[in-house]
Amino acid sequence: MALDTLDAPSASRPDTSPRPERDFKLHSPLGLLAELTHRCPLSCPYCSNPLALDPRQSELDTETWARVFSEAANLGVLQLHLSGGEPGARRDLVELVQAAHASGLYTNLITSAVGVTKETLQRLAKAGLDHVQISIQDSEPASADRIAGYEGAFARKNAFAAEVVALNIPLTVNVVIHRANIERVEQMVTLALQLGARRVEVAHVQYYGWALRNRGALMPTAAQVEQALKTVESLRKQHHGMIVIDAVVPDYYARLPKPCLSGWGRRSLNITPGGRVLPCHAAETIPGLEFWSVREHSLADIWANSPAFNAFRGTSWMQEPCRSCERREIDFGGCRCQALAITGDARATDPVCHLSPHHAKVAALAEMRSDAAYAYRTPAPSK
Repeated sequence: MALDTLDAPSASRPDTSPRPERDFKLHSPLGLLAELTHRCPLSCPYCSNPLALDPRQSELDTETWARVFSEAANLGVLQLHLSGGEPGARRDLVELVQAAHASGLYTNLITSAVGVTKETLQRLAKAGLDHVQISIQDSEPASADRIAGYEGAFARKNAFAAEVVALNIPLTVNVVIHRANIERVEQMVTLALQLGARRVEVAHVQYYGWALRNRGALMPTAAQVEQALKTVESLRKQHHGMIVIDAVVPDYYARLPKPCLSGWGRRSLNITPGGRVLPCHAAETIPGLEFWSVREHSLADIWANSPAFNAFRGTSWMQEPCRSCERREIDFGGCRCQALAITGDARATDPVCHLSPHHAKVAALAEMRSDAAYAYRTPAPSK
């Protein structure tokens, strides 16, 4: 097979027909990712938003989101992650945090730090905001701004982080790693410490959405990944007790798949700006799935009965080698969206797994790098 054909597999539709009886235990969700909007001042080439962004006029209104937050709490959700796009683009962000806080949810604002003013942050703190997560693109200002596609982003992130810490709101810094910055992992962790973060996530790019389009330009080398992992382990020892450093082996260089979001439809859900409820942020890439909306269904009904959520629960949908693997209820077959993107079949074993018959494709893709200019994320229409 020619390597250039790996980027365009023929999609295989999953069997989403109703099952006579459930072959799985229905758990309560613990986390909800609420994508309030796809609008964002940044244009990061690895953005996980879909290529077709939801326009502003399709976004859920304040009242609907407040109802959803209440239903989520009743369903068992503990943590609410307010994301986007840039959630600060919503003029009702303070009201949304108030509604979530009133429902008893722990609220985490995932923000670019560009678009939330100092005054708004103070109002958010008073409304009950529990935590803030910001992303940094690099430790070097010029490189960070180039990756973000926004001049001055680096400076604004630094200033915003200082305001978060001054309000005594816990801060997490998310460091998105790829070929352009992977050799500065140590400098970026140092920056997170200087910003006053209590936790830093060293997050290698996940190749969905815009990252999949830019995969060749973002993919690091095996030597770079190996050195970065060694650096992270050294930093964990060096800064033990000062900051928590979370990091995992990037998928394309792993031998075993991750239990994506603790398994499909087991512990988390995602709601798009327009109200569609997804088992994960990339689930809409899988053809044939039926996604229910909070406009027509309660969250409890969607969680229990939505065809999309039930499509890959349990183990009966699995193919070999997953079906007979002793890890089938540990990693749950890995990522369905990644299986589709690389093999063309959403039911296939995640090809990251060394037991997958398609594992060689992952190794081949990890060697496919280019120096092409980034295809920057296109801003969502505001009109």
